[in-house]
Amino acid sequence: MHFPMPRARRARLSLLTAATASLALLATACGGSGGDSSAAPKEFDYLSVTENTTVKTALTTLSKGACKAANDALPLTVETVPQASLDQKLQLLAGQDALPVQFAAGNAPALTQRLAKSGKVADLEKELKDLGVLDRLEPAAVSTIKALYGGELQVLPYEYNIEGIFYNEKLFEEHGLEVPGTWDELVSAAAELEAEGVQPFSASGQQGWPLTRLISGYLYRSLGPDALKDVADGKAKLTDPEYVKAAEEVAALGEKGYFGKGVGSIDYDTAMNQFLTGDAAMFYMGSWALANISDEKQNKVGAENIGFMPFPAVTGGKGSVDQYPSNVGLGITLSAGSFGPETGDWVSCIAKNYGSTALKDHGSISGFKVDTEVEDANEVTTQVRDTISSSERNVLWFEALFGTKATTVSQTNAASLVTGSMSPQQFMQTVQDALAAQ
Repeated sequence: MHFPMPRARRARLSLLTAATASLALLATACGGSGGDSSAAPKEFDYLSVTENTTVKTALTTLSKGACKAANDALPLTVETVPQASLDQKLQLLAGQDALPVQFAAGNAPALTQRLAKSGKVADLEKELKDLGVLDRLEPAAVSTIKALYGGELQVLPYEYNIEGIFYNEKLFEEHGLEVPGTWDELVSAAAELEAEGVQPFSASGQQGWPLTRLISGYLYRSLGPDALKDVADGKAKLTDPEYVKAAEEVAALGEKGYFGKGVGSIDYDTAMNQFLTGDAAMFYMGSWALANISDEKQNKVGAENIGFMPFPAVTGGKGSVDQYPSNVGLGITLSAGSFGPETGDWVSCIAKNYGSTALKDHGSISGFKVDTEVEDANEVTTQVRDTISSSERNVLWFEALFGTKATTVSQTNAASLVTGSMSPQQFMQTVQDALAAQ
């Protein structure tokens, strides 16, 4: 059921790069209304995306179990729309003062931020604090949401992913390699593996983002957690020498052949397969890959032979290895106008129970804390869960604060960077130009 990867997951992996092309309409749709109708809702109506089945299934489970009392008072109903149509649907409903109690946030954080500014999105930090359940959210998930949504808690983390490097422990042991703690050690390990006939890294050049993630990883370790925020705020440019340095380091991996042959034509599924069949020693990826790793049909290496390490430190850098790139998938938010006592009962119950239900029934890691003991399928899943629980400040990814144009330019040119057909300076200049044109 996890392979090939469903379109919904692909959309989340590209991290919602298809931002709405009609945000300008939102100003008109939301202007002057001051929020949705304050009439008490008769249902806990939830607008979801067709491609994502986990959240609605987990909520249905809760409605029949832990949240039955809340459901009896305010019955759960679910409507779905294709993710590509979500932004348009939200704008239409906002203009009609008809947003549902709970809804999937827009494909771009900017959409939800505009809804919030017009008074249509509930102040979740205040509401959760008043309900006494704010502490049910993992601090790292809250940090990630605020980094995406202008410093505010505007969505709930029904999904939470961190990113790092999965590695083949058996191959490392066979070649006498320790887990790299620094970038130099990582490059040295890659050189040893390559010299002994083992492909060091698996990556999808066709998708592009698995390569640009390495650039942002280096930037966060060398310049600190605000490296890309500074670019978004105009305090720095990707063409600055210290930013080009990151592209140079990643380009060098490709120049030395560490991604194998034909990286530009390799898609996500092929890259995953290379790693899970033992054809590559390392694989930069998010924790959503645990579903593939736990699938014995896909994983020929064996889950017991796979470990997870943070992106390594850059010697002398300002970042920290405990700052993991992270995302909350397609966040879920609530309407301000319909947030009353009965909605609060639902939200309180979700905060207390969703994390355990999603993990137990779906193997899905959320940004809600898990109280009940859930037996993990393997040690690497436990390792990732423990990492999430202990993380307090996380970072974003290369294109997180980019617009649609710059994101597309970045990801479509990433393979050219590592194959040598575009220099690091050219790559960063091209992306910076796209940012300036937004």
